[in-house]
Amino acid sequence: MNGGASQMDLFDYKPALFRHAGEAFDPGRGVRVEAATSEPGKVLRPPFPFRQHGESGRWVSDLLPHTAQCVDQMAFLMAMQSRTNVHGPGSYLMNTGFLLPGFPCLGAWVSYALGNESEDLPTFIVLPDARGLPYNQKGNFSAGFLPVTHQGTVIDGGPSGPIPGLRPPDSAAYITPASNAEGLELLQQLNAAHLHSNPGDSRLEARIEAYELAARMQLSAPEAFSLGGETPATRRLYGLDQPTTAEFGRRCLLARRLVERGVRFVQVWSGAGGPTGNWDNHSSIAKELPPMCAATDQPVAALLRDLRARGLLDDTLVLWNTEFGRMPFSQGGEGRDHNGGTFVGWMAGAGIRAGTSYGESDEWSWKASRDVTTNYDFHATVLHLLGLDHTRLTWLHAGTNRRLTDVHGEVIQEVIA
Repeated sequence: MNGGASQMDLFDYKPALFRHAGEAFDPGRGVRVEAATSEPGKVLRPPFPFRQHGESGRWVSDLLPHTAQCVDQMAFLMAMQSRTNVHGPGSYLMNTGFLLPGFPCLGAWVSYALGNESEDLPTFIVLPDARGLPYNQKGNFSAGFLPVTHQGTVIDGGPSGPIPGLRPPDSAAYITPASNAEGLELLQQLNAAHLHSNPGDSRLEARIEAYELAARMQLSAPEAFSLGGETPATRRLYGLDQPTTAEFGRRCLLARRLVERGVRFVQVWSGAGGPTGNWDNHSSIAKELPPMCAATDQPVAALLRDLRARGLLDDTLVLWNTEFGRMPFSQGGEGRDHNGGTFVGWMAGAGIRAGTSYGESDEWSWKASRDVTTNYDFHATVLHLLGLDHTRLTWLHAGTNRRLTDVHGEVIQEVIA
């Protein structure tokens, strides 16, 4: 959820925000209160009601009625904490484990560690928001210093054709299957000769593999990305029949189809970079948060239900995350500023202890106060659930055994079944 989804308006119910709404924010003990891009305002109450759901009694905002029905399948991390409250570094930290660019993202590490299950589709696929790429652009999907072949393959999940140039245009009648095969063979010979004379450069090897994969995808991709075979009931489940949910719903449905076909890691983004059209709700929580929730709530719940119905949730790990949270006090009139002090994420599926939560923020949802989850702990837990030891998944770079979790991170046993 690109932009910093507001935890106290979605999952972190805090009665103090309702009791003290409109008052000066004072956490006590003489603590200095600061905001990232503004002056701290008055305590801002969530503008939408909360209710408890499921046997677990998890509090969820009325903005997420479909997700609320699935809480007993989830494990909530209620006291996640970031080292920054700036979008670029925060998004890098969530995706790569580091504040600066140049490091491999989680999907690239998984690709490197587990390899691919399908020879005809990429190992790691990214489905960006229809409005554009998130903060950091493609830096969030980078292979960093890992071989380039492990970077995310960015695919437009829209209905007009997710992979441009997969087939020659109708006007190019001179391109026949035979001539295409001859051209590919010649290109392969030239690339192989160049690779032989430049053995230390992984970019060409990745390019060769990409061309070979693209050739195979001419047969596999049209079927994988076509939703024509999905039933009307499935299309309605994901909200493809509604303008509000159609774009994100299509990407969630594509994610299920890709997982079914052996794609190892799929990342679906909600929200593009920039001041609007994402979860970065500085101006008005009441006006800006509802459309983001409306676009994603039904598709997210549909993905969980669909995976479960098909027996895929047992070995598919679903992660819902954002780069940081929001402040308990207002920015301007009814917006919220960035807050790295606490935010919420959840997991569902393979190996998760369903219906649980870990950690707690303070009474304001201002700072994580108990059982804090750092980005390193989160990544260590995800790798553990994928059968990987985060301390042993390393790559020697510039004389250092680098890893996703740097020199930190503990597996959160409390959310593991």
